Amino acid sequence: MEELLLDVANRATRYVRSLPARRVSPSSEAVERLRQLEVPLQEDPIDPGTVLAELDDIGSPATVATTGGRYFGFVVGGSLPAAMAANMLAGVWDQNAARVLSPVAASLEDVCMKWLLSLLGLPPEAGVGFVTGATMANFSGLAAARHALLGREGWDVGAKGLFGAPPITVIVGDEVHVSVLKALSLLGLGRDRVIRVPVDGQGRMRAEKLPEISGPTIVCTQAGNVNTGAFDPAEEVCRAARASGAWVHVDGAFGLWALASPKRAHLARGVPDADSWATDGHKWLNVPQDSGIAFVREAEHLRAAMSATAAYLIEGQGREPYHYTPEMSRRARGVEIWAALRSLGRSGLADLIERTCSFASRFADGLQAAGYDILNEVVLNQVLVSFGDAKLTRRVIERVQEEGTCWCGGTKWQGHVAMRISVSSWATTEEDVRRSLDVILSIAQEETRS
Repeated sequence: MEELLLDVANRATRYVRSLPARRVSPSSEAVERLRQLEVPLQEDPIDPGTVLAELDDIGSPATVATTGGRYFGFVVGGSLPAAMAANMLAGVWDQNAARVLSPVAASLEDVCMKWLLSLLGLPPEAGVGFVTGATMANFSGLAAARHALLGREGWDVGAKGLFGAPPITVIVGDEVHVSVLKALSLLGLGRDRVIRVPVDGQGRMRAEKLPEISGPTIVCTQAGNVNTGAFDPAEEVCRAARASGAWVHVDGAFGLWALASPKRAHLARGVPDADSWATDGHKWLNVPQDSGIAFVREAEHLRAAMSATAAYLIEGQGREPYHYTPEMSRRARGVEIWAALRSLGRSGLADLIERTCSFASRFADGLQAAGYDILNEVVLNQVLVSFGDAKLTRRVIERVQEEGTCWCGGTKWQGHVAMRISVSSWATTEEDVRRSLDVILSIAQEETRS
């Protein structure tokens, strides 16, 4: 085992050292080599070192270098050094995040819970669940809302289900993220029966267009539009919802982290007034994949929606992690969150957020100076750029991805086809921005002339 772990460390080090020079997207040859893994399962065991070598030699070249500094797609942050190392140690620990199974995992979640609530200015007594990502964080927050709202109507949804239950109205902005709709469908609330509120030119919900609210109602808002980075007017929405007894849920997959930056927190004004919040750790906190966080103002609503008991389940002293998440058996993902926050501190996290926002503005300025259309107000870390008509813009995106220096995604937003640049990684440097901008502009100019 010791020899194998040293081999893993050496291979991981070699991979990280290769990031500055390698392509962001894998070459077609590297992807083609993955076919070598498509073999029948053999009869006899194979030496673990041989298995690791095969995985590294074939798999590593076929990865997308999301943990490097030139990946600007899907709001994916790289892994901070402390978080990456903690993830490797957590893998060796192999802990189930239940207190009786892992006192350290449960204790780290306790610490992270307090740190996160303080950093984001959320109620210190709020309930927190450490889940797989924003989809399950949205699911968890909305499950708590469903439980609480039906409980007010005298209906125990956990025991009786939704058959015969009082109806719940769900209100969303017209640019609601698909993860919220998926969560609603999983909860039996339906993705198509929502009431959609018109949005403005940046995708923000127009609070004055909220319908009259009566009866059990959930209002879903966004902190950080996935295309523009814009924030719904949470202050106005929460005020209207509070007057009618509605529940406000905030989908803040990446934008919720703006609350940790003194220079950007004003964008999220009113967000802490909501009843539940969802965010990703593997976006702007830059921890490894499989990390999301659900927050619920009144912890008992999250616990009631998620908890389960059985004779064999031994309760430890203090908060029991599995009472706050959909999963009962899960890895100790709080380990990486603790390491990230411990290594960054308040100022380090604020600097990571502000630095990446500044790089986004630099992309926008450079592209606009070259004559291309920036479609959004660059208030956060998102840039939407059009290079002309839809066909030309798609071709530029395709060529940039093929060239490999950087990776930017495409989107269609409010009738425009655009390149979407999401700057989210601690590893991005001024040189990364310069190299990437040079390549994008060069390709765009070539395509415009052709």
